[in-house]
Amino acid sequence: MAKKKKTVYSGIGGQAVLEGVMMRNKDEYAVAVRKPDGSVDVNVKQTKHKGDSLVRKIPFVRGVFNFVDSLVLGMDILSYSAEVGEGEEEQEDGILEKIFHDKADDVVMGITVLISIAFAILLFMVVPYAVSELLGKYIRNHSLVLLIEGVLRILVFLIYVASIALMKDIRRLYQYHGAEHKCINCIESGRPLTVKNVKRSSRFHKRCGTSFLILVVLIGIVLCFFIRTETVWMRMLLRVALVPVVAGISYELLHLAGTKESVLLDIISAPGLWLQRVTVKEPDDEMIEVAIASVEAVFDWESFQKKHFKTRTVKKKRIEPDGREVETGEETLEISVLDREEIERLIAEMKQSGGDDGE
Repeated sequence: MAKKKKTVYSGIGGQAVLEGVMMRNKDEYAVAVRKPDGSVDVNVKQTKHKGDSLVRKIPFVRGVFNFVDSLVLGMDILSYSAEVGEGEEEQEDGILEKIFHDKADDVVMGITVLISIAFAILLFMVVPYAVSELLGKYIRNHSLVLLIEGVLRILVFLIYVASIALMKDIRRLYQYHGAEHKCINCIESGRPLTVKNVKRSSRFHKRCGTSFLILVVLIGIVLCFFIRTETVWMRMLLRVALVPVVAGISYELLHLAGTKESVLLDIISAPGLWLQRVTVKEPDDEMIEVAIASVEAVFDWESFQKKHFKTRTVKKKRIEPDGREVETGEETLEISVLDREEIERLIAEMKQSGGDDGE
């Protein structure tokens, strides 16, 4: 069986936006959007919160901050991409602008995030819990009721994801999601960042927001089995209070799965990779061009690959019926530094075990 090719963690991440892609590298991010006239608008900004602060390095705690930051940033860039992609004209100042002036956008964003979180809690937690409580009047087995609640959570989540995928704009968003993943996979596998190489890269990636969300749902279900109280409102309150805990655990597992290799992490990643079949679609060439523009605005992929990979050009040959070898071109192969170091270690061990003659 062929050995799975290793990838090298680049540290970049991204998000699909309306008619574009956002790529983030450390404290800098770029939003590339395809404008109505066909040109690509690229906007580079610094994040408001520095990722090197002490509190954002604490395991499990950092996941909560990153989750909130991603929500706020995601809302902001979606709004920006909608304006650029649709070519909307600047509107007159509204009531909030007149009241809060320069802080109006932050106020609107804060309200939007709070409403989004409240909606998610209502749809994915309160509704399944309420239904399970009703069924609990007829089912006396507490564990079975919790299991039903968990199944309902998963069903509601899957139905929601599948339903919005039917919308035309969301389908295109999922294609740009694919362009984002394929660019990162292309870089981390050592291939030059070209449209051709990106197209041949996988659209699935372990460090994906979809994988994070399904982990939140599954881990939340597991933790609910440890909530033991007879008061209905207390059970609901504890479920809500566990959201930061669940987010912290999910982030750490996602980070491990995206940077390490093991059978256990592959199992943990499986549900998210399966769900990406719905939320990540194959992009067209123009979408890939937008994603590449976003990457190159904040990440020097050539320097990264020179550091972690080396290339070797080999001649491609074809055997003719008469036995002659005919050259058909050249192909550039990428060899991971990690693989090379592993090979050198094995050779050294073989020489040591074989004696002075190295046999």
